[in-house]
Amino acid sequence: MAEPLPVSLMQDRKREYLEAYAAWQAQLQAVHCVLLEEEHLEPPKLKALLNRETRTKERYDRARRALLGLSEQE
Repeated sequence: MAEPLPVSLMQDRKREYLEAYAAWQAQLQAVHCVLLEEEHLEPPKLKALLNRETRTKERYDRARRALLGLSEQE
């Protein structure tokens, strides 16, 4: 059985998870404005928006796996 994480490390992981989740949700909301509410963006700005959403989702996924104690492969 795995040893429990030190309290400070667990608090750091929770904080990182919450920050990553909030950042991803903000980018996802911006994507939804374009896709669902038909907000117009020029192609370069749309590409940049989609890239930002992808990066923040990846950050969220890493923070979620760390919080759950999963490795990168799981």
